[in-house]
Amino acid sequence: MKARRTRPQTPLYRWRGLFLLGVLGVLGLVLVARAVDLQLVEYTFLSGQGNARFTRIVTIPAHRGVITDRYGEPLAVSTPVDSVWVNPKQIMQNPARVTRLAQALGLNPATVLHDISANLSLDFLYVARQLPPPRALAIKALGIPGVYLAREYRRYYPAGEVTGQLIGFTNINDQGQDGLELEYNSWLTGIDGEKRVIEDRYGRIVQDVDSIRPARPGHNLVLSIDMRIQYLAYRALKAQVEAQRASSGSMVVIDVDTGEVLAMVNQPAFNPNDRSQLLPERYRNRAVTDTIEPGSSIKPFFIAAALMSGQYNSHSIINTSPGYIKVDGHIFRDETDLGPIGIYTVLAKSSNVGMAHIALSLPRSLIWHTLHRFGIGQNVAGGYPGESPGVLLPYKDWRPIRIATMSHGYGLSVTVLQLAHAYATLGALGVERPISFLRVNAPPPGRRIVPAKLCRELLQLMRGVVRPGGTAPSGNIPGYTVAGKTGTSWEDDGGSYREHHFNAVFAGVAPSTAPRLAAVVVLRDPRAGLYYGGDVSAPVFAKVIGQALRLMGVAPDKPLPAAQTLQVASLQ
Repeated sequence: MKARRTRPQTPLYRWRGLFLLGVLGVLGLVLVARAVDLQLVEYTFLSGQGNARFTRIVTIPAHRGVITDRYGEPLAVSTPVDSVWVNPKQIMQNPARVTRLAQALGLNPATVLHDISANLSLDFLYVARQLPPPRALAIKALGIPGVYLAREYRRYYPAGEVTGQLIGFTNINDQGQDGLELEYNSWLTGIDGEKRVIEDRYGRIVQDVDSIRPARPGHNLVLSIDMRIQYLAYRALKAQVEAQRASSGSMVVIDVDTGEVLAMVNQPAFNPNDRSQLLPERYRNRAVTDTIEPGSSIKPFFIAAALMSGQYNSHSIINTSPGYIKVDGHIFRDETDLGPIGIYTVLAKSSNVGMAHIALSLPRSLIWHTLHRFGIGQNVAGGYPGESPGVLLPYKDWRPIRIATMSHGYGLSVTVLQLAHAYATLGALGVERPISFLRVNAPPPGRRIVPAKLCRELLQLMRGVVRPGGTAPSGNIPGYTVAGKTGTSWEDDGGSYREHHFNAVFAGVAPSTAPRLAAVVVLRDPRAGLYYGGDVSAPVFAKVIGQALRLMGVAPDKPLPAAQTLQVASLQ
């Protein structure tokens, strides 16, 4: 019997090898398919997810524009500072880090811990703002995970309180809050830039990818202010407010030719570099926001109405006997019976009786329109924040008693800037120019409101105020003629007058033959014994305007006294 032949069997290990190869081939195909899927199909989605985790768009803060005086002296600049911020979730992984950070910053650890714990849903939380760069770098050097720095800018005011109330201030985000910083905020504010960066897992920037938009700094602002005159006004006003124990004071100086404000100061002053002084009673610009009844400093504009009426001229005589006048049952008196006097003496002696006689003889509409043309009862500061328009009531409601009281400065109210603007218009020989806080390169054309001849005549009449026998000989400036007027009025306390509380005013232009500067000085409630404008405000005018005219190179228009002439000669 033949043996049966059988087919040789494949060894088991070979089947295993084939199976393993098959499995590896399938896995390879899966990997290839997945790679294709990741690289081609899902690339955009996955790339975006990666970028979302490690790529950030960060803000590049823009530099706020610089404010300078008319000659380029900086009055407001933005300096770089750093703010400390944290990633709440990251730093709270170890609460001891919070205590360490708070102690380094000089903050209450419990308060900082509470603030961070309450904001765990955020990725960004400020802990301290606007630190000087050296101090901020010291915080960074601590190496606390989750603590970072952000570059910002902080406003600095080199002149401090000398210009504080005029310039105003910005908030912690460098946005204007008051004064010129607020009025020109859109001009000064830059546009922040943006850039794309790559951060590591701890939020640190490891690479700048590209610039999305460069930061555009704000525009610079050149003011009309002359810091030489601003310093003169600041020192003189501060010294006089302290000497006369006044509650406050203000002074404004205007260039007659251009309408530019060359100086504007107030006392008490305000230093915008000291954030603890950010109180409304400290930082408000009283020269623009606060009103007073101007007293006799309004009389030249009633005389202007009188001259325009044709009923009076500079040689007219007004009979003030017997030294008082009765209007609607009220009696108005002069200190003495001056008898028949000319308009020159009415102004020089500030005769209330003479002014009442003149005002009562004029059409009410003529008085109102004259005052209104000079800017009384309306805004003149061109948008300056908080400006008050003052009060000038419609003339249809005027009774004789109101006309008489208005003629010597009651029943209407003005700001110091309004009154200075009115005197500047008078000094410009009847050409009203808009008030400007910005430097102008050429005098604006202006608008004629009264004839030049009338203004020359009125300025000539006003010179008697600072001459011997006038109400303000202390307003005289050696070498220059002055046309001015004093004013002393009761202080209004919400509808009633405060007994023995006065506003002392002196307003004027110089040199009166060719006016270049107009200025108003007001001291509110002087309590050292003197309270007349000619005694307490006129000396400030004379000191500041005299030096300002010499600084500006304005030629004298009258001879110096002999003693001063010898003194000048000895210095040459």
